[in-house]
Amino acid sequence: MVYWQDDRPKPPIQPSPTLELALDLIRRPSITPKDAGCQEALIARLQNLGFQVEPLRFGEVDNFWARLGDQEPLFAFAGHTDVVPPGPLDQWQSPPFAPEIRDGFLYGRGAADMKGSLAAMVTACERFLSDHPQPRGSLAFLITSDEEGPATEGTVKVVEQLEARSEKIRWCLVGEPSSARHLGDTLKNGRRGSLNGHLILRGTQGHVAYPHLAQNPIHAIGAMLTTLADEVWDQGHECFPPTSFQISNVHSGTGAVNVIPGHLEMHFNFRFSPAVTVESLQERTRLLIETSLLNEEVKTGQVFQYDLDWSLSGLAFFTPPGELSAAALTAIHAETGLEAQLSTSGGTSDGRFIAPTGAQVIELGLLNTTIHQINERIAIADLETLSRIYQTILNRLLA
Repeated sequence: MVYWQDDRPKPPIQPSPTLELALDLIRRPSITPKDAGCQEALIARLQNLGFQVEPLRFGEVDNFWARLGDQEPLFAFAGHTDVVPPGPLDQWQSPPFAPEIRDGFLYGRGAADMKGSLAAMVTACERFLSDHPQPRGSLAFLITSDEEGPATEGTVKVVEQLEARSEKIRWCLVGEPSSARHLGDTLKNGRRGSLNGHLILRGTQGHVAYPHLAQNPIHAIGAMLTTLADEVWDQGHECFPPTSFQISNVHSGTGAVNVIPGHLEMHFNFRFSPAVTVESLQERTRLLIETSLLNEEVKTGQVFQYDLDWSLSGLAFFTPPGELSAAALTAIHAETGLEAQLSTSGGTSDGRFIAPTGAQVIELGLLNTTIHQINERIAIADLETLSRIYQTILNRLLA
């Protein structure tokens, strides 16, 4: 059933197979790492097409690898069934997991990121295989419920399984919402890496009336923040913008107004291009921190200790223009009339785990203007167009 905005009479609507599947997936509250039956629904559709499905559960995370055919080349769709939490429910115009259609848009958590793309992938395959029952090469799906979370038990683990048995993907299309203003205007063929830092700066707690008996890490952090924020880490690399540094959290204080805190915690992130390495960013950061603290010691006589820990979310990856991107660009133009732009902007995606295997990887999906937001939505017309774009790509590569 399709839910309308109000009870006024509406013309009858006949949902397409793509819309019906998107509605079904959105109704399932698959907040990371829960899958809530989304993969079961997808598996049933793929098994009806003859796919051999291999469920792969790691920890609390459900994944599956489905393949049709055993010949090369291998084309794989990749995506995730998990979604981010909906946030304050009272701010949604309709319940996030009770999808509604209003004014030509489909509303619901995951509509854009990325249950709409998953539905488009499946129906594109259904039509393609109806026209080409014996395609050239093989088709596959790599689906996880751990993309929006830590991403440690999902695609990365499935790829390890594939690599262990030398099962190689030649072309991989990740259905992340890549479009900016119009469906198909942007095609991602790479992503920056993501490196997280956690700094603990240790001083000496004391009474605000006796500052000479304490060492305030909040005061000591000021010059350091400026130094780190003003640093030019690189000039960019080929199709990548320069590396960016952003402070996301700074915490200190006991909650009392008359206590000088004894320590401060800071979280920061690098989105880096291939122009730098993880090791070089870590070393330069350490030198800047130590130089700043040394200057503080010279200036005030106060000595601060620090701990610095790192976590790598993913390395940068880049797929040069090739067969897959050419097929996608042609398909987008054929279905929309747009000349898509290749881009490496935005956050990380599971493409970072697939590209190192040697696969050509692109990301192509719906508009990203409302992802992770209240009242996430997609245009229904875009949903159908995306399915046709996916089918046209398959036609060009496997027909």
